[in-house]
Amino acid sequence: MHPPASVEPPRAVLRRWPLYLGGGALVLAVLLGVLIVLRQQAGLIGLDEEWAKEMLDIRGPVGTALATIFDTVGGHLVGTYVVPAVITVLLFVFKRRWAAFYFLVTTLASALGVQILKHLFGRARPEDMLVTSDFGSFPSGHVANAVTMAVTLSVIFPVVWVWIAGAAWSIMMALSRTYLGAHWLTDTLGGALVGVGVALLLWLPFAAQLAAERPGPPSTHADPAQADGGTTDVAPTDSGATDAGATDSGATDAAPADAESTDAE
Repeated sequence: MHPPASVEPPRAVLRRWPLYLGGGALVLAVLLGVLIVLRQQAGLIGLDEEWAKEMLDIRGPVGTALATIFDTVGGHLVGTYVVPAVITVLLFVFKRRWAAFYFLVTTLASALGVQILKHLFGRARPEDMLVTSDFGSFPSGHVANAVTMAVTLSVIFPVVWVWIAGAAWSIMMALSRTYLGAHWLTDTLGGALVGVGVALLLWLPFAAQLAAERPGPPSTHADPAQADGGTTDVAPTDSGATDAGATDSGATDAAPADAESTDAE
């Protein structure tokens, strides 16, 4: 009797993990916004205020200059339009057309989602701002944009240094927003959740095309449908060949015995 086959998770479940994680991140962003509104009404925003005081105490000319660079590059005209446009064009030039389309759609969707949440919650910004900003503090558009591009580029180029650079860029962006007084700490967390959620959700419909156009051997992380897709099947012919090899080996070993019997006669 053959042993019972192992039960593998359905491919539909494996294929949808970006849906679950991305959707969960967006739900958490909305819940965080609701919690912030309720805490403001109850006067319970101590964490944000304490963090804002810490950032105010460490302000200096060098830090302000660096944070201002992040403000310019990470948002407004440059960060919202110029940088995504340049990256999209470069992806087209290097014949990564689906990657370019995925990147462009993701950054636009993230910017739209941020504006929807800003107008939905209408949170006031901190009073000690060093830069001018648009309406609404929650979530941070700069952080959402940075995290969206970081996750999207990590999907397109699944190598460690891209992940590390994206994480470092996102963290520095979040710190710069609170350093400049443009956002509360929880605004940056909300922006990060939006960026992760949008990038993962939109990866799902592009996964197969992105995997197909990636140069070199296909990666198991290129398509979520193939991630942990099951065990590797062993061809029955290999087992047969092994058994045959063992039989041949046995016949070979028997040959010297026959020779000795002949000599004995």
